[in-house]
Amino acid sequence: PESSGKTTLTLQITAEAQKAGGVCAFIDAEHALDVKYAKNLGVDTDNLLISQPDFGEQALEIAETLARSGAIDVIVIDSVAALTPKAEIEGDMGDSHMGLQARLMSQALRKLTGVLHKMNTTVIFINQIRQKIGGMSYGSNETTTGGNALKFYASIRIDIRRIQTLKQGEDPIGNRVKAKVIKNKVAPPFKQAEFDIMFGEGISKMGEIIDYGVKLDIIDKAGAWFSYKDQKLGQGRENSKIFLKDNPEICRQIELEIRNSIGMGGELPALSDDNTGDDE
Repeated sequence: PESSGKTTLTLQITAEAQKAGGVCAFIDAEHALDVKYAKNLGVDTDNLLISQPDFGEQALEIAETLARSGAIDVIVIDSVAALTPKAEIEGDMGDSHMGLQARLMSQALRKLTGVLHKMNTTVIFINQIRQKIGGMSYGSNETTTGGNALKFYASIRIDIRRIQTLKQGEDPIGNRVKAKVIKNKVAPPFKQAEFDIMFGEGISKMGEIIDYGVKLDIIDKAGAWFSYKDQKLGQGRENSKIFLKDNPEICRQIELEIRNSIGMGGELPALSDDNTGDDE
């Protein structure tokens, strides 16, 4: 659904891939990439390859060329719905182009799949949900654009939806979203996660630490109060997030305990201005 955090999630993936030494590309078919917001999320935009193609065939050809080079680790295509075939762009308003985009996607994915596997490149397609027209009375009445090829070829499909608006007083400050893995060829499917996306900042690491801390009994929750050992973090979840952001050493201790509890122990990176905020 719209404004659910799809682009934010892909930008966060891009930032993490870059931090690990990867080279990333963003094919902005919607011509809507906010470079400033990407920087806030930790994306190194100076070293991000950005393309804004004019039509769908061009976008998919760019993706194939980048993949064949073997130099790119992650390619994001935003979005499938914006991959308009050239014939549709050059045609007149109101002309029928039934099935043209679906054929384009099917042909492109047949060519891309082998190349991506050979070059060890990941392509992330952002897609949008549409209502089925005249669908059957049973099952979901939602579908995605671009035909069925992407559903079949994808190794992982994630459905992401906004479930709550986060507020500070009366002012909206972010969204609570739920991401569900609806297809997974590389691990068990149907896992799901909930997390906060803060306006202008991206996925909230502080929110994740509080959620995991409470779940693993590392952080105590008594009524509206959150505390860690003898230290009160704050009254209410948002105030506790602010406390952790302002006290990176305590946040670091809690994160280390969480990592040890879930089998991801080890030394954390040294504290710096880049990894003490919500934009990690």
